[in-house]
Amino acid sequence: MEVFSHLRVWDTEQNNGVLVYLLLADHDFEILADRGVHLHVETQGWASIGREMEILFRQGQFEAGVLHGIAQINALLVKHYPVKDNNENELPNAPVII
Repeated sequence: MEVFSHLRVWDTEQNNGVLVYLLLADHDFEILADRGVHLHVETQGWASIGREMEILFRQGQFEAGVLHGIAQINALLVKHYPVKDNNENELPNAPVII
């Protein structure tokens, strides 16, 4: 939650920011979503994406697991927040390494 706040993921107009937080040293990850997008996806939806990522991780497919999770999240964002003519990208798309 601290990183979510520090990166201002919660600071979007529609409250639809999502953070995929990889804890490499702990071999763990978390998906954190702002309240707007969470209303559409709910806990079960995020858990489903997490399970799919974990399956690939257990097979040693770490990059594929992360990319799969991001693709699934992107599909949900496109579904619930379609692009508009004046659509501004409020958050950077590049990974942040802390």
